[in-house]
Amino acid sequence: MPTPPAPPAAPIVISMGDPAGIGPEIIAKAWEARGDRALPPFVAVGDRRAIREVWSGPVTPITDLASVSTIFPDALPLLTVADGGDIVPGHPDGDGARCALRALEIATGLVRSGAGRALVTGPVSKAQLYDIGFTHPGQTEFVAERCGIAPDNAVMMLAGPGLRVVPITTHVPLARVSSLLSVDLIVAKARATARGLKRNFGVDRPRLAFAGFNPHAGENGAIGREEIEVIAPAIEQLVAEGLDATGPYAADTMFHPRARERYDAALCCYHDQALVPLKTLYFDEGVNMTLGLPIVRTSPDHGTAFALAGQNCAHPGAMIAAILMADAAAAHRARCAVPL
Repeated sequence: MPTPPAPPAAPIVISMGDPAGIGPEIIAKAWEARGDRALPPFVAVGDRRAIREVWSGPVTPITDLASVSTIFPDALPLLTVADGGDIVPGHPDGDGARCALRALEIATGLVRSGAGRALVTGPVSKAQLYDIGFTHPGQTEFVAERCGIAPDNAVMMLAGPGLRVVPITTHVPLARVSSLLSVDLIVAKARATARGLKRNFGVDRPRLAFAGFNPHAGENGAIGREEIEVIAPAIEQLVAEGLDATGPYAADTMFHPRARERYDAALCCYHDQALVPLKTLYFDEGVNMTLGLPIVRTSPDHGTAFALAGQNCAHPGAMIAAILMADAAAAHRARCAVPL
């Protein structure tokens, strides 16, 4: 008797983000590229009118995810969240922010339940979300809370084809970074990064490189002591635990091609130290991945781009990369059992 075919894999679930931003357009353009880029089936979650404002292609509303794989070849499957108010591309408002938050809640729940294979989050406006009472620093922390993970245990990794970076501190004023850096924080971020590289990328022995905080990594204390008092002791502890951790290095020499060959992820002290090189090298391919979660979550590494919304000029490259990375990470997790 012939073996029956395996059931289709659960789809990728994409929250649309702010309906007035470029999220609806880049999701639609990603669907258009499904054949050329060999994209797995995915479903969008959001207000259908946001898609219709920027795209005239086929959209099929659904009520559950069981039909996504059948619909996907011929139309964009859409799980409707119809409370976006008056949607005008490029003009965000509170109704749109509430719609974006509701879509994020639904999409996260679907992936947590196992109905979705992985979560991809479209870009949102933090300012608009804060105006409606959103209390999290960003979507990363929101998804972590919904998954029962403490915010400090959720690590933001930004990844492109030839670089992965982790900011040890994220959305905080630069003047506060030095006081926030600690041995415990650095060690916790590094452990989560190493586990994430194993679980999501199949890197058996991750190589972690650490950037210094000060210019020239402090010049042996001549222009700052964070390297001596905080970063180096953290690295020593990680090495004692068996991790391949090196540094601290001068950040201005860590990101040229030869340097990048020597590590699997660079851990940086603050937001821009990590994101400037990543976005310079891979602006249209950069992906934000949250490590330390029981689910796979990625996002395009760019914002809502309200100034471009509705003009049919948004590039879908980062959304496509986020979908592909989410799919690959889900496959790696299915093949190996690395604990959180």
